[in-house]
Amino acid sequence: MKFPKRYAIVLLTFMCTNVCYIERVGFSIAYTVAADAVGTNQANKGMILSMFYYGYVLSQIPGGWAAQRLGGRLVLLLSFVLWSSICAVVPLDPNRVILLVLSRLLVGVAQGLIFPSIHTVLAQWVPPQERSRSVSLTTSGMYLGAACGMLLLPSLVKNMGPQSVFSVEAMLGVAWLLIWFKFASDPPRTDLPKVASKDKMKVQTGGIMAPRTVKIPWARILFSLPIWAIVVNNFTFHYALYVLMNWLPTYFKLGLQLSLQDMGFSKMLPYLNMFLFSNIGGVLADHLITRKILSVTKTRKLLNTVGFVVSAIALMALPLFRTPSGAIFCSSVSLGFLALGRAGFAVNHMDVAPKFAGIVMGISNTAGTLAGIVGVGLTGRILEAAKASNMDLTSSESWRTVFFVPGYLCIFSSFIFLIFSTGEKIFE
Repeated sequence: MKFPKRYAIVLLTFMCTNVCYIERVGFSIAYTVAADAVGTNQANKGMILSMFYYGYVLSQIPGGWAAQRLGGRLVLLLSFVLWSSICAVVPLDPNRVILLVLSRLLVGVAQGLIFPSIHTVLAQWVPPQERSRSVSLTTSGMYLGAACGMLLLPSLVKNMGPQSVFSVEAMLGVAWLLIWFKFASDPPRTDLPKVASKDKMKVQTGGIMAPRTVKIPWARILFSLPIWAIVVNNFTFHYALYVLMNWLPTYFKLGLQLSLQDMGFSKMLPYLNMFLFSNIGGVLADHLITRKILSVTKTRKLLNTVGFVVSAIALMALPLFRTPSGAIFCSSVSLGFLALGRAGFAVNHMDVAPKFAGIVMGISNTAGTLAGIVGVGLTGRILEAAKASNMDLTSSESWRTVFFVPGYLCIFSSFIFLIFSTGEKIFE
């Protein structure tokens, strides 16, 4: 039996997100060690850690437009060439602030092209009945990458120094782009009129494909309430994810007096849980839809609501647990159910606008990136304000606001999605 090409594409996009998140987690781990060694304060650490997202936000919508015009395959290649090159040549020196700022901005710009391009590729290759699990598998690569990074990279930093992380990330990026160049392709295009056989179109592309010259309905997209429901939930998802991804190592070190090197396998559990729950959500969503147990709209709303509300409860409980096992449990539950919620809002791009999935993803991920800028930088300021008020960063009170803000956002966003979202196609 021949292995369908669309499965290979999904597997390659899974590997893509895996490598990207190894890079993101790797930088936060390596930079935290290097910055602490020279006495960098928390506000400056937050500024450097958030620079990635300033670059990332700039290329989201252009990335969707470029993938629509040039093809997702080419845009992904260009992205990996740029960020891998930067990792290979830039030194990790906390005292060279301008160089670090510029390099993180450029890495952010490069990686900002990735998810709009992936959504364009998946919308073209994957048929609707496989959509949830394909997107969930692809995005679960992020969490597996984060888990692998949390497990392996602290030991690499300890034994070979922070700079070694950059070298490993560059090698992984080059390896993936060579595999993508060899095995990936844009789907076959067709010039058949609209009345052409649907079966023939499915054989050719597996999904839905807009001509590269099609007019993009920008105004309708920007003023659509279902699109804004996706945007709000993408913002909240990434606020919670990026705060935990960038500041959880600091919370373990300062709040719990525990180094990542001493935590062993347990430090990867939150991200491993995201990997598992993301795929559970995708399979469950496709099952509910294909068996006609629930409509697409009800399925998206159910999984989004359950995921975000449970995540909110776990986030707000996190600072109450003063043991490593309690903190790991709460962060694992929070991130796991947050990933489950992606079977709601994150797949919804391709429900409402399959022909413009990359464009809608670019708009949505712009909001998600702004969440990174706001959340990561704000967290540093919250902690500095706590110190200025003579609060000890080992106390739960100093961290409560850090985790309560994303918790409240999760509850608010789940209500927005319940009220305004739809699983029906609204852009032809």
